[in-house]
Amino acid sequence: MSHASTLRKALAAGHCLKAPGVYDGLSALLVEQAGFELGFVSGACIAFAAYGRPDLGLIGMTEVADTVARLRERVELPLSVDIDTGFGNALNVQRTVRVMERAGASAMQIEDQVMPKRCGHMAGKQVIPANEMVGKLHAALDARADADIVIIARTDALSVTGFDDALDRAECYLEAGADALFIEAPKTLEQMQQIAGRFAARVPLVHNLVEGGHSPVGDALGLEALGYRMALYPAALLHCFVPRAQALLRHIALAGETASFAGLIDLPKINEVLGADDLLES
Repeated sequence: MSHASTLRKALAAGHCLKAPGVYDGLSALLVEQAGFELGFVSGACIAFAAYGRPDLGLIGMTEVADTVARLRERVELPLSVDIDTGFGNALNVQRTVRVMERAGASAMQIEDQVMPKRCGHMAGKQVIPANEMVGKLHAALDARADADIVIIARTDALSVTGFDDALDRAECYLEAGADALFIEAPKTLEQMQQIAGRFAARVPLVHNLVEGGHSPVGDALGLEALGYRMALYPAALLHCFVPRAQALLRHIALAGETASFAGLIDLPKINEVLGADDLLES
């Protein structure tokens, strides 16, 4: 079974998939080793980790595809890939989908923001007309060679043109053939209940559980109870890493050693995690 087919089967199982953000081979390996069914290749985290920059649409299609290819070389884990706006118009979307599929994407998430986009939980977003997004979705659906590749339609309209428009756009995107829907940044539990009431029985729903975001539901169990089928934790690993790294660097600057810093693993342990013995024996 392909990784895309595996994801389709998991989405149909009825529970909420937890998808931590992955951005390099190590993060993807750790997520796979922890037993998760899905990793989320977050454009934000590629910007954070590779360039030390915020999520402001600074990452291009080639950089995301190269990341996906590196991850796929290391893991069998299904990967849902954030392709932002598709990196251009409908023609660009066609090429993006083909390149990402060859790189190893199992799903692709495309949004209706104006390019260059910004983080869905930041102010100042703009959205393209709904009919333009429908054209992009048709291009994405037509471009995939494997029909099991999941195309996720995300709308950022809620904080730009309002909740009713976000619902109308989601309806249009579903009619266009989207395999899953993602209405970004609902503000209240009532809004999430309305989204689920309208769509959950018809299509898998995706939700963002980013730390410091605006979600009125804070965990996957709550999402599952509403009928959502995918919970994204796009920056959780990096949000964990940064304060620990800052603390370690302060310790090194003051003490000049690492032996007394709690929680570090050593070289033999990291080689065990990475499978060094298996590689040498193969």
